[in-house]
Amino acid sequence: MPFADRLPLFFVSCVLVVLSLADARAEGARPSIALLDCTLIDDNAAYNDDATNRTQAQRLAMISNALRDDLRQRALFDVTDNAPANELIASLRSTQDMSACNGCELRVAKQLGVSRVGVCWVQKISNLILNINLRVEDASNGKAVFQRSVDMRGNTDLSWQRAGKALIDLVAADPSATR
Repeated sequence: MPFADRLPLFFVSCVLVVLSLADARAEGARPSIALLDCTLIDDNAAYNDDATNRTQAQRLAMISNALRDDLRQRALFDVTDNAPANELIASLRSTQDMSACNGCELRVAKQLGVSRVGVCWVQKISNLILNINLRVEDASNGKAVFQRSVDMRGNTDLSWQRAGKALIDLVAADPSATR
């Protein structure tokens, strides 16, 4: 069979190989996520002094960044930079609690063009009893695909870091969270 007669077969084979590679890449693709900064629910906020409030704000920033870094390092999600939505986030945060805002997080996800949005909050019952919570939602419909809580004992940087790591361990162990 001359080469010219085999050319259509060769072309079809090449197209099939390219399509199968594209399908494999799509199957292995990680969903994108915008992880909002963690918020604090402090049952004893009335008793806090300025130093305590500063320390808690620093820990919230630390754990928010640690969660994003851990998701990136473990390749669970393509973690997006929230900076392009900073103005929207600041506007929303000024009027409501981002962990319970009835869908405002979906506006952020839409602006950033991600498939998932993560909402994190720390509940401080006392300096001894705290918990960190993470809810991951499908940005197209707001349905939670993952929600867990990890208890912390002690209000230290180390206890927060360990709890954050444990929370991401739970995300990694739940295949429905990263689909």
